Amino acid sequence: MAGRGFTVKKNWDNPVEHAMPAEARVPAEVRLGAVTVRPATVLAPMAGVTDTVFRRFIRHASVFSRDQRSEMRDQDSEMASVDAPVTNAQSGCGLIMTEFTSADGLSRMRETKRHRYLTFYDDEHPISAQLFGSNPETLAEAARIVEETGFDTVDLNLGCPAKRVVGSNGGSGLLRDLPKIGEIFHAIRKAVTIPFTVKFRMGWNESQIVCVELARMAEAEGLNGLALHARTREQGYSGQAQWNWIAAVKEAVRLPVIGNGDVRTPEDAAAMVAETGCDAVMIGRAAPANPWIFRQIAEYTATGSYEKPTLEDRYRMIRTYFEMLMAEAEATKDLPRDARLGDPAGKMKQFATWFTHGVPGGAKLRAAIYHARDGAGVLSEVERFFVARMEAGESAEPEIDAEAEDAEPLYPDTALVCD
Repeated sequence: MAGRGFTVKKNWDNPVEHAMPAEARVPAEVRLGAVTVRPATVLAPMAGVTDTVFRRFIRHASVFSRDQRSEMRDQDSEMASVDAPVTNAQSGCGLIMTEFTSADGLSRMRETKRHRYLTFYDDEHPISAQLFGSNPETLAEAARIVEETGFDTVDLNLGCPAKRVVGSNGGSGLLRDLPKIGEIFHAIRKAVTIPFTVKFRMGWNESQIVCVELARMAEAEGLNGLALHARTREQGYSGQAQWNWIAAVKEAVRLPVIGNGDVRTPEDAAAMVAETGCDAVMIGRAAPANPWIFRQIAEYTATGSYEKPTLEDRYRMIRTYFEMLMAEAEATKDLPRDARLGDPAGKMKQFATWFTHGVPGGAKLRAAIYHARDGAGVLSEVERFFVARMEAGESAEPEIDAEAEDAEPLYPDTALVCD
């Protein structure tokens, strides 16, 4: 929504309901250069969302089946121990990506601040760092920092529609300057040996569709993969993704193509593969709304069905994420200010709008969370809300209704998501 600065929407415009296609499944794996992504599902880079806490949360929140969770509850254990080793294949998410990071800022900032933006843990591999900027030399230097830090791949953002990014000729702003993109591709490819990928939109607007030409340029410059968000910059997050352009890009190049846009369910993921032939599927705003989606896709691919979360599942999910935030804040409190997580309450309030979006009664919980003074207060409100409903016998969560009366948060979105 151009008039609102492209603040991310939590609902979709007239979402298409897909049935499971008989002829396609999400691939078991895709190779980006020397890196194997297994399964072929990717957590999209999202500003304000995909920090190390959320990435590890996705990894661990997705891993356990309902039978395993039941057994762990019988043993009085947590739903998921973030200290236990978990592979991508177990979690259902093959590749996770950082928030997009300014190449200009990365090249100038102190080592401690770099640590804050580029922190990741061993259990996050394979992991990709995404950069944005417009200067080829600066982007190349930032890519070298990414490689030296230990990331498995580096990704270039050519998709963010935010005015402050486009205004500096970054993100989707570069889609109006293909020669400059070519220079950037060449500089980054020359600077690093790790796999190099690019995420981009179809073009600036419907009259300037450049995705096929850009994909061919990427292949000529030696990139290892492409991710297309099948919308224009002008669309932002509105309208429907035009998957036919993912198919056109796939037909034009031999590189692995990752499809992105309007994948809300496992059925959508399978349908995207069936309709476009893409090699992998990227999940953006559906992930914070439904953190189980990667496991569900894996289950659906294997069996043709998948578990949907119960009310208890959602309670444990929210509690686990908030506890992880508080643990990270405690673990980083003695680091220099640039490297600290800070007060987790603000992040909790932001994510409450995702985690309860469209859930009956969710507006009351969001209001209570918003007025809580600290992390402990937020957890207390979550406990009160869900325990009361479970004690009332609401064991199975109703279908989420995006048009429900309380579907919109009571306070503005705080995340600018570039997925």
